[in-house]
Amino acid sequence: MKIGLYFGTFNPIHIGHLIIANHMAEHADIDQVWMVVTPHNPLKKKNTLLEDYHRLQMVHLATEDYLKIKPSDIEFKLSQPNYTINTLVHLQEKYPNYEFSLIMGEDNLRSLYKWKNYEAILAHHEIYVYPRLENKDQTGEAISSEAENTTFNNHPKTHLIDAPVVEISSSFIRDNIKKGKNVQPLLPAKVWECIDHNNFYKK
Repeated sequence: MKIGLYFGTFNPIHIGHLIIANHMAEHADIDQVWMVVTPHNPLKKKNTLLEDYHRLQMVHLATEDYLKIKPSDIEFKLSQPNYTINTLVHLQEKYPNYEFSLIMGEDNLRSLYKWKNYEAILAHHEIYVYPRLENKDQTGEAISSEAENTTFNNHPKTHLIDAPVVEISSSFIRDNIKKGKNVQPLLPAKVWECIDHNNFYKK
C-alpha cells in the first residue's frame, strides 16, 4: 500500500485541501492520502488554533465520503515539538508493509533544506509536489534568494504533479467568519455546519 501524507493544521479544512488530496489520490502513484492533522505545539502561543480534536473531527467530516482520503491523528501521539522525519520513522515502524511519501506545495519544497534530516527524507521517501502561486514558505515568510537557488525540482525522489492551483487559505476563512461574512462555498457542507453550530472562529 502506497500512502501519501498530507500534513496540515487544517484550521479549518477547506475545499482547497480536498481538491489537492483527491487529485493526488487519483493522479499520483499512491493508493491513499492520509490527512495528518498537526497538533498544537505547547511551546507556541495558541492564537486562533482550535483544539486538536475539533480540527480532527472536521477532517473526519470532510473526508468521510472519499474512499481514498483518510484522517490521521498519528502526530497527536508523538512528543512535541515534532519533526516530519520522526513521524515518518514512527509510521514505517508501525506499518512496515506500507510505503510512505510526502505531499507538499512548491513553496514547502523550496524550503525543504531547512527541515531536520531532509537528506534522510529524500533518501527514503518520494515527494509529490503541487503548484502554488505564493512566493512564501510554510511559515508564511517570503522565500530568500538563497532558498530560491536551492531547488529539489530535479531530484529523482520529487514528482511535480499538475494539480489545480488552489489559493484558498484557512486564515482567510477564519478572518471572514470573524467579520460575519459568508464562507460556505469554501468549506465542505458538514464542516461549515460544525463550525456554525459550535461558533468556531467567531470571536
